[in-house]
Amino acid sequence: MNTQQQPGLSFEIDKLTNSIENTLTGEVFDTEIVKLIDGDKKYVRKADWEFNWHKELKDETKAVYKLTTVNNPLIIQGLLSIEDKQDHIFMHLIESARFNKGKNKAYYGVPGNLVAYACKVSVDKGYEGFLAFDAKSALIKHYQESLHATHFRGLRMFIETRAALRLIAQYFKS
Repeated sequence: MNTQQQPGLSFEIDKLTNSIENTLTGEVFDTEIVKLIDGDKKYVRKADWEFNWHKELKDETKAVYKLTTVNNPLIIQGLLSIEDKQDHIFMHLIESARFNKGKNKAYYGVPGNLVAYACKVSVDKGYEGFLAFDAKSALIKHYQESLHATHFRGLRMFIETRAALRLIAQYFKS
């Protein structure tokens, strides 16, 4: 499904959890985020995703990660595409699986988990958690409130150290 997109990311933070949470039962599932590899392509059917993740995977400037539950690593809950800009991480794409979108989604916490991971990559690389991304204009206020992101100018937003560490602490207990 290749439709013309407005610039900017359009994910919504539904709930900040400590992993992902079943929307019906409240049961919490431990997650893991690992790099998506060519062998995973068969689990990322183009018809099931809004974005072309196969194209993202081919772009050597980007790293694509998948979010799964620890007990079911073949079911991808969400995907993330980031780029190392040498002083911060830039988040190009983030998407929840089709079954984790809308009012009948299966799990809460997928987008927050992926954003927290991008912040963690930034910390691990010595960038103090700085994460930049372009947001759809209608969601700028949402990201300011839910992620404590800062609006830079135009569609550009960033998450600075304190907000990044808060997200990392929420999702990655270690």
